[in-house]
Amino acid sequence: MVYLHCLKKGEKQKMFEQILQEIKRFDRIVIHRHKSPDGDALGSQIGLKNIIKDNFPEKEVYAVGDDAKRYALMDGSTMDEIADETYQGALAIVLDCGASSLISDERYKLAAKTARIDHHIYCEKITDVEVVETAFESCCGQITELALEGGLKLTPASATALYTGMVTDSGRFRYDSTTADTFRLASALMKAGVDLNAVYTKLYEDDFFFVRLRAQFTLKIQFTDYRVAYIYTTKEELPSYGVDTFTISRGMVGTMADLRGVDIWVNFTETEENVLVEIRSSKYNINPVATKYGGGGHAKASGAAVKDRNEAMALLDDLNAYNKEESQ
Repeated sequence: MVYLHCLKKGEKQKMFEQILQEIKRFDRIVIHRHKSPDGDALGSQIGLKNIIKDNFPEKEVYAVGDDAKRYALMDGSTMDEIADETYQGALAIVLDCGASSLISDERYKLAAKTARIDHHIYCEKITDVEVVETAFESCCGQITELALEGGLKLTPASATALYTGMVTDSGRFRYDSTTADTFRLASALMKAGVDLNAVYTKLYEDDFFFVRLRAQFTLKIQFTDYRVAYIYTTKEELPSYGVDTFTISRGMVGTMADLRGVDIWVNFTETEENVLVEIRSSKYNINPVATKYGGGGHAKASGAAVKDRNEAMALLDDLNAYNKEESQ
């Protein structure tokens, strides 16, 4: 496993070369990413698939995983359906996934060789070849860097997918993971032919149904003694909203962002199996709290799944105590 941010420029190039060598060596490649994909997971997957097909047209390249849901707006988001035999003698590449339990389609283990490119905080070794770099704002940024370092052609299709993932995972270039390198890579993608109007129109357009849904969740916001904002949705409430669990869990956490005086916010969503937890902060590293409860992610955006409401409230108490300590 390689932490790229610990390496010098030449060594960094060498590690991207290791991934490129595997791509060049195998005639069949299957690309995976995490379950319930966001824009970065799909963008990096679609982008890499297009890059490989555009530069090595003789290769078979597949993208697999669960349904794209709200990111079905991205061209190429329909996943390939392949048989188990496809993995024989193939390379499987896992993108944007910090934990093996989160990978969509476990059949990557059937491949002759496995590789991973990821920007999450390291939790475990997953594949044979691993390139992990937490300094990137997105996995799409990593794929763009790989293409540039490898001298690979970027087409409008691959560039648009990568740019969309870069925009969404950087919070429209607002998060502090955004660096000068982010804009360098975004510039390269724009030069390759990104249609900015098309990207942002798709990202910002909304159905009135979802506008109303966010309004309902805004009214559910509560606060702890030390201004941790939170929403708790019970499993009995879920069917009344008419959307899938992911839309409630990941999609509604943003309703608490940008509240004055709120530096940490958390969304709890009960299911039949557990309670899904999405934690965000504009200021502090909340990842250790998520890790304590078996989760992970980024310093300021992490998630977990806890067994019941009691454990969820214990996690909330930890966030409240942490916020108290940091704000004094």
